[in-house]
Amino acid sequence: MFKKILSAAVLSLAALGAARADGPVRLIIAFPPGGPVDLVGRVLAEQLGKELKQQVIVENKAGANGNIAAAYVAKAPGDGSVLFLTSVGAVAISPALYKDLPYDPVRDFAPVSKVVNNATVFVVNPSNPAADAADFVKKSQAATQSVAIGSSGIGSIPHLTLEMFADASKANVLHVPYKGAAPVINDVMGNQVAGFFGDVPGLIGHIQGGKLKPLGIAAPTRHPLLPEVKTLAEQGIAGVESNNWYGIVAPAATPPATIDKLNQAVRAALGDESVRARLEKFGAQAAPGSPQELAALIASDREKWTALIQRKNIRPE
Repeated sequence: MFKKILSAAVLSLAALGAARADGPVRLIIAFPPGGPVDLVGRVLAEQLGKELKQQVIVENKAGANGNIAAAYVAKAPGDGSVLFLTSVGAVAISPALYKDLPYDPVRDFAPVSKVVNNATVFVVNPSNPAADAADFVKKSQAATQSVAIGSSGIGSIPHLTLEMFADASKANVLHVPYKGAAPVINDVMGNQVAGFFGDVPGLIGHIQGGKLKPLGIAAPTRHPLLPEVKTLAEQGIAGVESNNWYGIVAPAATPPATIDKLNQAVRAALGDESVRARLEKFGAQAAPGSPQELAALIASDREKWTALIQRKNIRPE
């Protein structure tokens, strides 16, 4: 009798697993609707669903710099039904900032693929007299007070990029942390703070609309939507490179065969010309790769940002 019950239970679990595999896939986003990560996620989800022949639903779980969403996915079933579209913060920066994370980026996740690269651009109010970032540095050094530069929060990519910029250029700047990108962008446009380092996707509309002036790109090459804007390295400010890439990871228990299937689907989705065009229109650059490449990127960025955080003794609020 026990064997019959056990067999029935095993069959029931197998059926449940099959149902999950065939049901909708939830793509978890760690930020509110309407932001750059959410926009990328929704563009990707539509085509990814076609490639997987399953519905892909975007689900926003915002808060705690992405840590809430990361912890949720870390505990999700490893059957391909829950995926995490993460920015660099949750998997490569948070481990250096927070002592008691409810997840481990290496132990709890299986990398699937990088999705996009997001270059960081330094912007100021259009009324700012600086011609470029190098000129901004000279003017800040001549100022009687430190020039206020906002960020979206302590330990954020905008903050860490500012720290690199200040070290490399010796600019006379003061970090002003905000809670999120929207308020600091508004204050740059309102001349309440002098500048901001942010992702191109989150700023390109304001730049193209003439509400913000770009002074330099914190990347190895110029951005295709901003070809006239020099990189910081071109302006003599070396070593300031900041890529707030997004990638997909799954719960660690996800089988290799499922990871491979997901990777192929992400590659195919990002290879679609209409998807690439939609992403590139707002500044995100499609950049799919192998799970191994994403794992290596997470490791190298974690080392890079941890070294900076420790050297500058940065602590979360």
